[in-house]
Amino acid sequence: MGKGQQGYAFAMEDDEAIRRAAEIIRRGGPVAFPTETVYGLGADALAPLAVARIFEVKKRPYFDPLILHVANPGDLGQLVTEIPSGAKKLVDRLWPGPLTVVLPKKEVVPDIVTAGLPTVAVRMPRHAIALRLIQLAESPIAAPSANPFGYLSPTTAAHVRDQLGDQVDLILDGGPCPVGVESTILSFVGGKPRLLRPGGVTLEEIEAMIGRVERPPEEADHPQSPGMLPKHYAPRTPIMLDRSEEGYDYSGKRVGWLGLREPGQPHAFQHVEILSGIGDLKEAAANLFAAIRRLDALNLDLIVAEPVPEVGLGRAIMDRLRRASHRVQWDG
Repeated sequence: MGKGQQGYAFAMEDDEAIRRAAEIIRRGGPVAFPTETVYGLGADALAPLAVARIFEVKKRPYFDPLILHVANPGDLGQLVTEIPSGAKKLVDRLWPGPLTVVLPKKEVVPDIVTAGLPTVAVRMPRHAIALRLIQLAESPIAAPSANPFGYLSPTTAAHVRDQLGDQVDLILDGGPCPVGVESTILSFVGGKPRLLRPGGVTLEEIEAMIGRVERPPEEADHPQSPGMLPKHYAPRTPIMLDRSEEGYDYSGKRVGWLGLREPGQPHAFQHVEILSGIGDLKEAAANLFAAIRRLDALNLDLIVAEPVPEVGLGRAIMDRLRRASHRVQWDG
Protein backbone atom coordinates (compact mmCIF):
# COMPACT_ATOMS: atom_id res chain seq x y z
CA MET A 1 0.00 0.00 0.00
CA GLY A 2 1.43 3.34 -0.96
CA LYS A 3 0.78 6.90 -1.95
CA GLY A 4 -0.03 7.83 -5.50
CA GLN A 5 1.39 10.91 -7.19
CA GLN A 6 -1.73 12.92 -6.33
CA GLY A 7 -1.49 12.10 -2.63
CA TYR A 8 -4.23 9.52 -2.19
CA ALA A 9 -3.79 5.94 -1.04
CA PHE A 10 -4.16 3.19 -3.63
CA ALA A 11 -4.20 -0.26 -2.06
CA MET A 12 -4.28 -3.77 -3.40
CA GLU A 13 -6.30 -6.38 -1.55
CA ASP A 14 -4.99 -7.01 1.96
CA ASP A 15 -6.61 -6.93 5.36
CA GLU A 16 -4.52 -4.01 6.56
CA ALA A 17 -5.80 -1.86 3.71
CA ILE A 18 -9.41 -2.90 4.32
CA ARG A 19 -9.06 -2.12 8.03
CA ARG A 20 -7.68 1.30 7.16
CA ALA A 21 -10.60 1.89 4.82
CA ALA A 22 -13.07 0.86 7.51
CA GLU A 23 -11.49 3.30 9.95
CA ILE A 24 -11.86 6.11 7.40
CA ILE A 25 -15.54 5.26 7.02
CA ARG A 26 -16.06 5.20 10.79
CA ARG A 27 -14.51 8.70 10.92
CA GLY A 28 -16.93 9.93 8.26
CA GLY A 29 -14.67 9.86 5.19
CA PRO A 30 -15.31 8.42 1.73
CA VAL A 31 -13.64 5.27 0.42
CA ALA A 32 -13.76 3.71 -3.05
CA PHE A 33 -14.08 -0.07 -3.05
CA PRO A 34 -14.78 -2.91 -5.49
CA THR A 35 -17.99 -4.87 -5.84
CA GLU A 36 -18.97 -7.51 -8.37
CA THR A 37 -20.85 -4.86 -10.39
CA VAL A 38 -18.83 -1.61 -10.41
CA TYR A 39 -16.60 0.26 -7.96
CA GLY A 40 -18.54 2.13 -5.27
CA LEU A 41 -17.89 5.37 -3.43
CA GLY A 42 -18.79 4.48 0.13
CA ALA A 43 -19.52 6.25 3.39
CA ASP A 44 -21.29 5.45 6.65
CA ALA A 45 -24.94 5.16 5.60
CA LEU A 46 -26.26 6.16 9.02
CA ALA A 47 -24.17 9.36 9.32
CA PRO A 48 -25.81 12.21 7.32
CA LEU A 49 -22.64 14.32 7.11
CA ALA A 50 -20.65 11.36 5.78
CA VAL A 51 -23.33 10.68 3.16
CA ALA A 52 -23.29 14.36 2.19
CA ARG A 53 -19.60 13.95 1.37
CA ILE A 54 -20.55 11.37 -1.30
CA PHE A 55 -22.83 13.88 -3.00
CA GLU A 56 -20.10 16.51 -2.80
CA VAL A 57 -17.39 14.32 -4.33
CA LYS A 58 -19.63 13.01 -7.11
CA LYS A 59 -21.40 16.34 -7.72
CA ARG A 60 -24.54 14.25 -7.50
CA PRO A 61 -27.96 15.94 -7.15
CA TYR A 62 -29.51 15.40 -3.74
CA PHE A 63 -32.78 14.21 -5.28
CA ASP A 64 -31.08 11.02 -6.55
CA PRO A 65 -31.27 8.32 -3.83
CA LEU A 66 -28.42 6.00 -2.87
CA ILE A 67 -28.12 2.23 -2.39
CA LEU A 68 -27.18 0.90 1.05
CA HIS A 69 -24.79 -2.07 1.14
CA VAL A 70 -24.99 -4.64 3.93
CA ALA A 71 -22.79 -7.61 4.87
CA ASN A 72 -25.52 -10.08 5.87
CA PRO A 73 -29.09 -10.76 4.69
CA GLY A 74 -30.26 -10.38 8.29
CA ASP A 75 -29.12 -6.74 8.27
CA LEU A 76 -32.01 -5.87 5.93
CA GLY A 77 -34.51 -6.05 8.77
CA GLN A 78 -32.63 -3.32 10.65
CA LEU A 79 -33.20 -0.86 7.79
CA VAL A 80 -36.74 -1.59 6.54
CA THR A 81 -40.14 -1.88 8.18
CA GLU A 82 -41.36 -4.91 6.23
CA ILE A 83 -40.02 -7.59 3.89
CA PRO A 84 -42.73 -9.04 1.60
CA SER A 85 -42.54 -12.73 0.78
CA GLY A 86 -41.34 -12.10 -2.79
CA ALA A 87 -38.50 -9.91 -1.58
CA LYS A 88 -37.53 -12.45 1.08
CA LYS A 89 -37.45 -15.24 -1.49
CA LEU A 90 -35.13 -13.26 -3.76
CA VAL A 91 -32.87 -12.16 -0.91
CA ASP A 92 -32.60 -15.73 0.35
CA ARG A 93 -31.64 -17.03 -3.09
CA LEU A 94 -29.76 -14.16 -4.74
CA TRP A 95 -27.84 -12.45 -1.94
CA PRO A 96 -24.98 -11.86 -2.01
CA GLY A 97 -25.32 -10.71 -5.60
CA PRO A 98 -26.24 -7.87 -7.97
CA LEU A 99 -29.84 -7.44 -6.76
CA THR A 100 -31.13 -4.34 -4.95
CA VAL A 101 -34.54 -4.35 -3.24
CA VAL A 102 -36.52 -1.19 -2.50
CA LEU A 103 -38.66 -1.36 0.65
CA PRO A 104 -40.23 1.02 3.22
CA LYS A 105 -37.45 2.44 5.38
CA LYS A 106 -37.05 2.66 9.12
CA GLU A 107 -36.34 6.02 10.77
CA VAL A 108 -32.72 5.02 11.36
CA VAL A 109 -32.05 5.58 7.64
CA PRO A 110 -31.29 9.30 7.08
CA ASP A 111 -33.45 11.20 4.60
CA ILE A 112 -30.33 12.30 2.69
CA VAL A 113 -29.80 8.64 1.69
CA THR A 114 -33.30 8.26 0.25
CA ALA A 115 -33.74 11.78 -1.19
CA GLY A 116 -36.62 12.23 1.26
CA LEU A 117 -38.48 9.17 -0.02
CA PRO A 118 -40.13 6.80 2.50
CA THR A 119 -38.29 3.88 0.88
CA VAL A 120 -34.70 2.66 0.85
CA ALA A 121 -32.69 0.60 -1.66
CA VAL A 122 -30.54 -2.15 -0.13
CA ARG A 123 -28.25 -4.86 -1.47
CA MET A 124 -25.56 -7.30 -0.32
CA PRO A 125 -22.58 -7.27 -2.72
CA ARG A 126 -20.91 -10.50 -3.86
CA HIS A 127 -17.32 -9.41 -3.33
CA ALA A 128 -15.02 -10.44 -0.48
CA ILE A 129 -13.42 -6.99 -0.11
CA ALA A 130 -16.77 -5.21 -0.02
CA LEU A 131 -18.20 -7.59 2.56
CA ARG A 132 -15.11 -7.40 4.76
CA LEU A 133 -15.18 -3.59 4.56
CA ILE A 134 -18.83 -3.40 5.63
CA GLN A 135 -18.21 -5.80 8.51
CA LEU A 136 -15.23 -3.82 9.79
CA ALA A 137 -17.01 -0.48 9.35
CA GLU A 138 -19.77 -1.85 11.63
CA SER A 139 -22.43 0.03 9.67
CA PRO A 140 -24.24 -0.23 6.35
CA ILE A 141 -22.34 1.61 3.63
CA ALA A 142 -24.09 4.00 1.25
CA ALA A 143 -22.34 3.70 -2.08
CA PRO A 144 -23.18 4.92 -5.56
CA SER A 145 -20.67 4.29 -8.35
CA ALA A 146 -17.27 5.90 -7.75
CA ASN A 147 -17.33 8.41 -10.60
CA PRO A 148 -18.53 11.96 -11.27
CA PHE A 149 -22.31 12.02 -11.52
CA GLY A 150 -23.71 11.04 -14.92
CA TYR A 151 -20.44 9.68 -16.30
CA LEU A 152 -19.27 6.14 -17.02
CA SER A 153 -19.23 3.81 -14.05
CA PRO A 154 -15.76 2.54 -13.05
CA THR A 155 -14.97 -1.16 -13.34
CA THR A 156 -11.32 -0.95 -12.23
CA ALA A 157 -9.53 0.95 -9.48
CA ALA A 158 -7.60 2.85 -12.16
CA HIS A 159 -10.90 4.22 -13.50
CA VAL A 160 -11.66 5.59 -10.03
CA ARG A 161 -8.20 7.12 -9.75
CA ASP A 162 -8.52 8.79 -13.16
CA GLN A 163 -11.98 10.23 -12.46
CA LEU A 164 -11.93 11.14 -8.77
CA GLY A 165 -8.22 11.34 -7.90
CA ASP A 166 -7.44 12.70 -4.46
CA GLN A 167 -11.08 13.51 -3.66
CA VAL A 168 -11.29 9.98 -2.22
CA ASP A 169 -9.45 9.23 1.02
CA LEU A 170 -8.55 5.69 -0.09
CA ILE A 171 -9.11 3.42 -3.08
CA LEU A 172 -9.19 -0.34 -2.51
CA ASP A 173 -8.07 -2.23 -5.60
CA GLY A 174 -9.87 -5.53 -6.10
CA GLY A 175 -9.17 -5.93 -9.80
CA PRO A 176 -11.74 -5.68 -12.62
CA CYS A 177 -15.41 -6.06 -11.66
CA PRO A 178 -16.67 -9.41 -12.98
CA VAL A 179 -20.29 -8.34 -13.70
CA GLY A 180 -19.50 -4.89 -15.06
CA VAL A 181 -22.99 -3.32 -14.93
CA GLU A 182 -24.83 -2.09 -11.87
CA SER A 183 -27.27 -4.16 -9.83
CA THR A 184 -30.84 -4.88 -10.82
CA ILE A 185 -33.23 -2.75 -8.74
CA LEU A 186 -36.63 -4.15 -7.81
CA SER A 187 -39.29 -2.30 -5.83
CA PHE A 188 -41.70 -4.10 -3.52
CA VAL A 189 -43.63 -0.97 -2.57
CA GLY A 190 -47.27 -0.55 -3.55
CA GLY A 191 -48.34 -4.02 -4.56
CA LYS A 192 -46.70 -6.01 -7.33
CA PRO A 193 -42.90 -6.15 -7.62
CA ARG A 194 -41.67 -3.58 -10.13
CA LEU A 195 -38.40 -3.43 -12.06
CA LEU A 196 -36.82 0.01 -11.58
CA ARG A 197 -33.48 -0.72 -13.25
CA PRO A 198 -32.29 -3.77 -15.20
CA GLY A 199 -28.87 -4.95 -14.11
CA GLY A 200 -26.67 -7.86 -13.13
CA VAL A 201 -29.53 -10.26 -12.29
CA THR A 202 -31.74 -10.93 -15.29
CA LEU A 203 -35.48 -10.32 -15.30
CA GLU A 204 -35.97 -13.88 -16.53
CA GLU A 205 -34.17 -15.25 -13.47
CA ILE A 206 -36.24 -13.11 -11.12
CA GLU A 207 -39.57 -14.00 -12.73
CA ALA A 208 -38.71 -17.69 -12.58
CA MET A 209 -38.60 -17.29 -8.79
CA ILE A 210 -41.47 -14.90 -7.99
CA GLY A 211 -43.62 -14.63 -11.11
CA ARG A 212 -44.52 -11.61 -13.21
CA VAL A 213 -42.66 -8.35 -12.53
CA GLU A 214 -43.90 -4.98 -13.75
CA ARG A 215 -41.60 -3.44 -16.34
CA PRO A 216 -39.47 -0.27 -16.01
CA PRO A 217 -41.40 2.98 -15.45
CA GLU A 218 -41.26 5.99 -17.72
CA GLU A 219 -38.38 8.44 -17.36
CA ALA A 220 -38.60 10.66 -14.30
CA ASP A 221 -36.83 13.84 -13.26
CA HIS A 222 -37.06 12.76 -9.62
CA PRO A 223 -36.13 9.08 -9.59
CA GLN A 224 -37.41 6.43 -7.21
CA SER A 225 -34.05 4.66 -7.27
CA PRO A 226 -30.50 5.21 -8.58
CA GLY A 227 -29.84 5.01 -12.31
CA MET A 228 -33.30 6.16 -13.44
CA LEU A 229 -32.43 9.60 -14.81
CA PRO A 230 -32.88 9.72 -18.60
CA LYS A 231 -29.29 10.83 -19.29
CA HIS A 232 -26.77 8.77 -17.38
CA TYR A 233 -23.62 6.66 -17.83
CA ALA A 234 -22.51 9.16 -20.50
CA PRO A 235 -19.00 9.61 -21.93
CA ARG A 236 -17.80 12.94 -23.34
CA THR A 237 -18.11 11.58 -26.89
CA PRO A 238 -21.71 11.39 -28.19
CA ILE A 239 -23.09 7.86 -28.54
CA MET A 240 -25.64 6.99 -31.21
CA LEU A 241 -27.57 3.73 -31.29
CA ASP A 242 -27.73 2.45 -34.88
CA ARG A 243 -29.12 -0.87 -36.07
CA SER A 244 -28.24 -0.59 -39.72
CA GLU A 245 -25.03 1.43 -40.22
CA GLU A 246 -26.85 2.72 -43.31
CA GLY A 247 -28.02 6.21 -44.14
CA TYR A 248 -25.20 8.02 -42.36
CA ASP A 249 -22.21 9.70 -43.95
CA TYR A 250 -19.17 9.37 -41.69
CA SER A 251 -16.72 10.89 -44.17
CA GLY A 252 -14.49 13.53 -42.61
CA LYS A 253 -15.50 12.40 -39.11
CA ARG A 254 -13.66 10.36 -36.52
CA VAL A 255 -16.15 7.63 -35.58
CA GLY A 256 -15.82 4.59 -33.34
CA TRP A 257 -17.85 1.37 -33.34
CA LEU A 258 -19.17 -0.50 -30.30
CA GLY A 259 -20.95 -3.80 -30.78
CA LEU A 260 -21.14 -7.56 -30.42
CA ARG A 261 -19.73 -8.05 -33.90
CA GLU A 262 -17.49 -6.45 -36.49
CA PRO A 263 -19.26 -3.62 -38.35
CA GLY A 264 -20.33 -4.16 -41.95
CA GLN A 265 -18.33 -1.07 -42.95
CA PRO A 266 -15.12 -1.39 -40.91
CA HIS A 267 -13.34 1.17 -43.10
CA ALA A 268 -15.77 3.84 -41.86
CA PHE A 269 -14.54 3.64 -38.26
CA GLN A 270 -11.37 4.91 -36.63
CA HIS A 271 -11.57 2.28 -33.90
CA VAL A 272 -13.70 -0.81 -33.27
CA GLU A 273 -14.59 -2.28 -29.88
CA ILE A 274 -16.12 -5.78 -29.87
CA LEU A 275 -17.89 -6.53 -26.59
CA SER A 276 -17.88 -10.29 -27.10
CA GLY A 277 -16.47 -12.11 -30.06
CA ILE A 278 -18.88 -15.01 -29.47
CA GLY A 279 -21.93 -12.84 -28.78
CA ASP A 280 -22.00 -13.70 -25.06
CA LEU A 281 -24.12 -11.08 -23.27
CA LYS A 282 -22.49 -11.80 -19.90
CA GLU A 283 -19.06 -11.09 -21.39
CA ALA A 284 -20.46 -8.04 -23.19
CA ALA A 285 -21.87 -6.59 -19.95
CA ALA A 286 -18.55 -7.09 -18.16
CA ASN A 287 -16.72 -5.27 -20.98
CA LEU A 288 -19.25 -2.49 -21.65
CA PHE A 289 -18.04 0.46 -19.58
CA ALA A 290 -14.33 -0.24 -20.16
CA ALA A 291 -14.92 -0.41 -23.94
CA ILE A 292 -16.84 2.87 -23.96
CA ARG A 293 -14.09 4.42 -21.87
CA ARG A 294 -11.42 3.35 -24.38
CA LEU A 295 -13.42 4.84 -27.25
CA ASP A 296 -14.01 8.03 -25.28
CA ALA A 297 -10.25 8.51 -24.85
CA LEU A 298 -9.64 8.67 -28.62
CA ASN A 299 -11.08 12.17 -29.25
CA LEU A 300 -13.72 10.82 -31.63
CA ASP A 301 -16.61 12.82 -33.04
CA LEU A 302 -19.10 10.01 -32.46
CA ILE A 303 -19.45 6.48 -31.09
CA VAL A 304 -21.86 4.27 -33.01
CA ALA A 305 -23.29 1.54 -30.78
CA GLU A 306 -24.94 -1.57 -32.17
CA PRO A 307 -28.05 -2.55 -30.17
CA VAL A 308 -27.95 -5.99 -28.58
CA PRO A 309 -30.85 -8.43 -28.07
CA GLU A 310 -32.96 -7.36 -25.09
CA VAL A 311 -32.94 -10.69 -23.32
CA GLY A 312 -31.02 -11.62 -20.19
CA LEU A 313 -28.19 -9.16 -19.53
CA GLY A 314 -28.91 -7.56 -22.91
CA ARG A 315 -31.72 -5.67 -21.20
CA ALA A 316 -29.23 -4.04 -18.80
CA ILE A 317 -26.77 -3.29 -21.63
CA MET A 318 -29.47 -1.57 -23.69
CA ASP A 319 -30.66 0.41 -20.66
CA ARG A 320 -27.14 1.82 -20.19
CA LEU A 321 -26.68 2.54 -23.91
CA ARG A 322 -30.01 4.35 -24.17
CA ARG A 323 -29.21 6.56 -21.20
CA ALA A 324 -25.68 7.22 -22.49
CA SER A 325 -27.10 8.24 -25.89
CA HIS A 326 -30.15 10.13 -24.62
CA ARG A 327 -31.45 12.49 -27.31
CA VAL A 328 -28.19 12.40 -29.30
CA GLN A 329 -28.78 13.50 -32.88
CA TRP A 330 -26.44 12.94 -35.81
CA ASP A 331 -26.59 15.17 -38.89
CA GLY A 332 -23.91 13.38 -40.90
